[in-house]
Amino acid sequence: MNARNIAKIVVGRQQAEGAGATVRRSIGIMNQRKFNPFLMFDHFSSSGTNGFPEHPHRGQETITLILHGAVAHEDFTGSKGILYAGDLQFMTAGRGVVHSEMPVPNDDGSPTVGLQLWVDLPDKLKDSEPRYRDLRAWEIPEVTSDDGKVTVRVISGSSHGVESVKDLAYTPINYYYFRVKAGGEFKQELQKGFNYFLYVLNGDDLILNNDTRVNQFENVFFEEDGDHFTGKNLATKDSKETEVEFVLIGGQKLDQEVVQYGPFVASSTQGIQKAVMDYQFAQNGFERVKSWRTLISDGVTKDMIEGPLEGNLEAREKMKQQYLAKKAGSPLKDEL
Repeated sequence: MNARNIAKIVVGRQQAEGAGATVRRSIGIMNQRKFNPFLMFDHFSSSGTNGFPEHPHRGQETITLILHGAVAHEDFTGSKGILYAGDLQFMTAGRGVVHSEMPVPNDDGSPTVGLQLWVDLPDKLKDSEPRYRDLRAWEIPEVTSDDGKVTVRVISGSSHGVESVKDLAYTPINYYYFRVKAGGEFKQELQKGFNYFLYVLNGDDLILNNDTRVNQFENVFFEEDGDHFTGKNLATKDSKETEVEFVLIGGQKLDQEVVQYGPFVASSTQGIQKAVMDYQFAQNGFERVKSWRTLISDGVTKDMIEGPLEGNLEAREKMKQQYLAKKAGSPLKDEL
């Protein structure tokens, strides 16, 4: 077995994006344009009416993970709802979608924080109908190792013998959320034909493959060869401040041309020109732009949360308990 070496480390530097939001972008920038099949990766922060009002997508999928707070979403197909901390949404834009993503105000005034990844679609699926798959926090299996020092949320893929609950993206994706306490060590297997990156959310004491130290907000891009990598939290005193948190994300490489213009992705310049024209003239997948009126782009209110967005927290808790009760008959193995 050969460890997969590190090819490059990129720092996610803060920049303005959307309407008053900020992002730390580490894919889709000058020194890391793309990373097949990934087109963009943002660590975003937004609050109040600062977010991502209505905007189009074509030819790609987006994957959104909420880390703190909540985000309301809607689109011109009629889909709408709220993602709370720990939830994910897998959106396939396909032939075209226009949507809005806005923060839900937090009682303590703190911003909503999350991650968003843009993934290329196989050419044969670029003309597919838009679709959404929400993954709630309690649906994600979790596994621990190294005497409880390492915890992995298996969002998509397989880690330490535990597999994710369902397929969520058209382009095959591995997505793991690691928390590593002081002294914790781990080994993660990687799939052949997948490109992987690792982004550190918290902590400056992570060392990979025994030779590379990685800090907060740094994104590690691995080489293509190798079937695993190892890691350790070098901190010696166990506390919340010394815990390392990171996401490891991999995607199956696509053998195709990629031309991107903002939120439009195609396999040729002509495809991009067509996407821009179709959006401008509300045709070929964008027809619903003519009649759609956004609900949330000017800000999210409590009435929206309790009403059309169906974000009531009591109803959410009931949904969670129903799911857990159903799973109780066949519990997942959660301790190694």
